[in-house]
Amino acid sequence: MASKTILLVCLLVATVAIVVPMAEAHLGLISGLLGLIRIQGTLFCSPTGNVGTGGATATLVFANATLQLLCGTVGNVISTATTSSQGIFSILLDPLQFLLSSLLADCKLMVRTPLSACNSSLTGLLASPLQFIGITISGLLNIVNIIPGGFNLIN
Repeated sequence: MASKTILLVCLLVATVAIVVPMAEAHLGLISGLLGLIRIQGTLFCSPTGNVGTGGATATLVFANATLQLLCGTVGNVISTATTSSQGIFSILLDPLQFLLSSLLADCKLMVRTPLSACNSSLTGLLASPLQFIGITISGLLNIVNIIPGGFNLIN
């Protein structure tokens, strides 16, 4: 009887040892326990993508605009987001795939939707470097918070 119990326990341990790493690798659970990188902000309909001189109430938001996170010298598209009806966007990244220092140095946000989509008198595209603003801890999750460093008009 004792040998059957030992055999059963060994089989359970072996099964867990095989299944759990496969599930973690497949579902990304390891990265979920370590944290994530969140790039977020509000895009305004202005030549700078920021709040205009009249303040937030006087500056319209840029709804349904497509933003891309571009990295490297050739501008590889890493992620894409679309602003909400309030101009808000959010991009989530796995920190096991990106170094914070590389993101801040080599990546930028690019608004691919022409500015004329929100204001017919504006032409060109917007680009912004990234700016680290801190880390938020939520349970076991460490969230690295990044915002646009300031959009500039590109013709």
